[in-house]
Amino acid sequence: MSDNGASAINLLSYETLVHAVAGAVGSMTAMSVFFPLDTARIRLQVDENRKSKSTAILLAEIAKEEGLLSLYRGWFPVISSLCCSNFVYFYTFNTLKKVMVGNQGRSSPGKDLLMGFISGAVNVLLTTPMWVVNTRLKLQGAKFRNEDLQQTHYRGIFDAFSQIIASEGVGTLWNGTLPSLVLVFNPAVVFMFYEAMKRKAGRGGRKITSAEIFLIGAVAKAIATTATYPLQTVQAILRFGQHKAEGKGGLLGSLRNMVYLLMDRIKRHGVLGLYKGLEAKLLQTVLTAALMFVVYEKITAATFKVMGINKKLKH
Repeated sequence: MSDNGASAINLLSYETLVHAVAGAVGSMTAMSVFFPLDTARIRLQVDENRKSKSTAILLAEIAKEEGLLSLYRGWFPVISSLCCSNFVYFYTFNTLKKVMVGNQGRSSPGKDLLMGFISGAVNVLLTTPMWVVNTRLKLQGAKFRNEDLQQTHYRGIFDAFSQIIASEGVGTLWNGTLPSLVLVFNPAVVFMFYEAMKRKAGRGGRKITSAEIFLIGAVAKAIATTATYPLQTVQAILRFGQHKAEGKGGLLGSLRNMVYLLMDRIKRHGVLGLYKGLEAKLLQTVLTAALMFVVYEKITAATFKVMGINKKLKH
């Protein structure tokens, strides 16, 4: 078979598709379970005047002021974005894995990190517009402590796309792309640690339990999230689109805005201000990632067993 034919099979293989669908379903399931924690996180990141409280107290405060359902405000656009985002990420990662590792040997932390970076960059460039829209919808109707933040009035995902393009320009849909590209480090590190710990736990053909997968996923995500949280705060502010940083467009302007927001946050709230909402983010992202990996592994294992190709998985 020619190299082109082999590449086409790698790109379109059922195995890669199964990984992508399992990753998307796993992330949607996990995010739905822990969604209120993400609501707490984004309020603390965007609304500077809201006092940082324990996650439980903050959620109770939001529910009291805005109703219980407000904890799930923006669920559908977030889940839609997450589904597309994780499908793209898992599809790209596992396609690269088949091309770079194949069936001849095991991967390495270096290869896992490189595949994670490439997958993350592809994901960011393709799905950032969806994340800009869902950030706006998630914060629509919120009772801000910061009076400078204005309410938006979108009737749904498509109306949000239409209004943003008409009033702010198409380029606005890629707000936060630079910090997002830098944040490719996050999932890349997660997958590097996850794959490395999974290989170590499964040495000698030992079967890894669901509890071990949950723990491995949690540890990997906690390390990556803590390291990159300040940039995640900047990313959320840029996506919301109401920051007052000055700067030209393009890459240089984006870099200036990113540095400006980081320095302004430190000036107003100290270095710890960059980590406002970290508790809620760690709870949400660690638990979500851990549960996502469990669902992902279960779906892929069950599907490959039915397809009779589970032996091909042991790279």
